[in-house]
Amino acid sequence: MSAEPPARPGPAARPTHTPHPNRATRAPSVGAATRALRLGAAACALGLLAGLGLVACGDSASTRGSPAASPAAGTAASGTAASGSTASPEALGSTTGANGVRTVTSGLASPWDVAFLPSGDALISERDSGRILRLPAGSSTPSVLTTLPGVVHHGESGLLGLAVSPTFATDRYVYAYHTSAQDNRIVRFRVTGGGTGAGAGTGGAGGVGMRVEAPTPILTGLAAGVIHNGGRIRFGPDGMLYAGVGDTGDRTLAQNRERLNGKILRLRPDGGVPADNPFPGSLVYSLGHRNVQGLAWDGDGRLWASEFGQDRFDEINLIVAGGDYGWPVVEGTGDTDGGRFHNPLVTWTTAQASPSGIAIRGSTLYVAALRGQRLWEVRLAGAGVSGRPTAILTGTASVGRLRAAVNAPDGSVWILTNNTDGRGRPRAGDDRVLALP
Repeated sequence: MSAEPPARPGPAARPTHTPHPNRATRAPSVGAATRALRLGAAACALGLLAGLGLVACGDSASTRGSPAASPAAGTAASGTAASGSTASPEALGSTTGANGVRTVTSGLASPWDVAFLPSGDALISERDSGRILRLPAGSSTPSVLTTLPGVVHHGESGLLGLAVSPTFATDRYVYAYHTSAQDNRIVRFRVTGGGTGAGAGTGGAGGVGMRVEAPTPILTGLAAGVIHNGGRIRFGPDGMLYAGVGDTGDRTLAQNRERLNGKILRLRPDGGVPADNPFPGSLVYSLGHRNVQGLAWDGDGRLWASEFGQDRFDEINLIVAGGDYGWPVVEGTGDTDGGRFHNPLVTWTTAQASPSGIAIRGSTLYVAALRGQRLWEVRLAGAGVSGRPTAILTGTASVGRLRAAVNAPDGSVWILTNNTDGRGRPRAGDDRVLALP
């Protein structure tokens, strides 16, 4: 039985983006977003889920009855063969102290993402409130930097991903993915003053002296819903902005190249279409996705992504330009249709993972698991994986649901817990940022 509510009725908003002003492109269909979120229907869908004891995306607090994950060897990518090693997970009942994990800050409300300024200060997004918190480098006390205007939260929607421009020292841009009353969109805004530059001080507690300018949309019209909004944004080593965009429960969108939902997108920093994207004039970088919430690059510039399955298997995929990852035709490992689809390199049951944010440090891929309530470690070997994934922060060391894994400037990996998001069981101090040394 499907663990997601039915797709919302009605037309989806059409995506728009700002093309590069000096170059003509054959862009996707544009126009202002015309469809408002049907909040009443969404509330009914959530009420029905609660009444049935179900949750969307396999993203519940329960981990009972978790069978072993199936091994999955990935399809060769761009002529590079996967390792072919098995990848069935193995839980390790370790303790927080044994892993050296420390609490960076606590008392957060539905945090979703973390991004770092060149100064080392951290920005933390709160999904429900639309607030962006600033945590000065070396401090444990965050304060509100700004509240983004126009953020609408319902179910899984709201203020989601954050990214700091790789050229922040000169342009001062911070990017955010959020839900509005009409759509999902990506905006950018300038942050100046307050010691935001590289090598600068913390600028005082609470962002004293910092100025946040009004946000400017660079991509609008992405269909939005109560579930499957995606929302992770990251700058790649090529300086382009990548975005995981969910299918919002409408599985027909994932295979439709004219629609941007159910895709990984690749944008110029101003929102325009890069000239070397795989489909001319389109922001689509890969398709056939259900709900990508994790994006990370390894040391050789390969893009990896985590993806929520429906009833059977969550996935880790090696992403190639123009690749089709099979949803909704295939969930997990399956028939590639003569090479049309790429198989995942790792799969888990939805009870073991429900993977959100990911980070790569050296040859280890870290996967933050929501329903699985653990941090998975996957050993990478070139364009494949080696051995079996292992899980930490389990058993007595469990800290609950995990939403994000982010590389910190000091070399640690920051982990966001997510027990206050309406699906977890909050405990004293939740939610928090943890640092894995």
